[in-house]
Amino acid sequence: MDQLLAMRSFARVVEAGGFTRAADSLDMPVATVSKHVQELESHLGVRLLQRTTRKVTVTPEGQDYYAKCTRVLRDLEDIDASFRGARGKPRGHLRVDVGGSTARDVLIPLLPGFMALYPDIRMDLGVSDRSVDLIGDNVDCVIRGGPLNSSSLVARRLGEATLITCATPGYLKQYGTPAHPEELRNGHRLVSYVSSQNGRAVPFRFEREGERTELKIEYRVGVNESNAHLAACLAGLGIVQTFAYAAEADLRAGNLQEILAPWRPAPYPFHVVYPQSRHLTHRLRAFIDWLVMVFPAAIARGHE
Repeated sequence: MDQLLAMRSFARVVEAGGFTRAADSLDMPVATVSKHVQELESHLGVRLLQRTTRKVTVTPEGQDYYAKCTRVLRDLEDIDASFRGARGKPRGHLRVDVGGSTARDVLIPLLPGFMALYPDIRMDLGVSDRSVDLIGDNVDCVIRGGPLNSSSLVARRLGEATLITCATPGYLKQYGTPAHPEELRNGHRLVSYVSSQNGRAVPFRFEREGERTELKIEYRVGVNESNAHLAACLAGLGIVQTFAYAAEADLRAGNLQEILAPWRPAPYPFHVVYPQSRHLTHRLRAFIDWLVMVFPAAIARGHE
């Protein structure tokens, strides 16, 4: 058995979701890919995949083996790349996790520039507001806002985003425009961002000339994803606090109106984070260095 080829075949079946698509991407017959996986299972003495006529399901042992073998395959890829010439352009597979509105409004619009600089890098974007296990989920780095709470991670600062409070003109016509944060307690409807990590609503925060106010008010609607959170506001469900870069287009179009502008919360820091234990590949270093250059200006939109 060619164990390396068998590992690559198995990993591709998992990623493609079946033998036929995996065989096509590997330019192999389906029977050959199936044989490689069977030999690997026989060698390991465990069932990695459950096969039926309709679908292929990864077993718990297969999931564990996939996470481990893909790290080995990527390490081998990095070794090969380093010997092909350190002066060559970075290449290979990069997995990046980023929150919903940050992906839509910041990273994805910037990505054509990165892909033009590094055409040999292939990127997978995991887009969600949930926390990921960088090691277990086999992610190279994550882009996240807020305070850092893990000493096991390495972080580089990417700048600060502006948080604003806003609502639709229709909502403000119906419920009135508050002039002070405390007025939100009196008859206003709030759409809160609910953390997917702990299920708690993020308080509305305000700051003016050193005075800070935090409101923990029962919300009308809670949403745990940033794009949907803003969509709830646009639907007229209530007032939100969101990133200025996410609301920028709707503010300009008149779909949203900022309120309590003198009470904008403190700027919100963003970082790119990766595990201490992860080898900083040429492609990951290139991506992080590029982020540090282009990201600060992009998330600062709406700061004026």
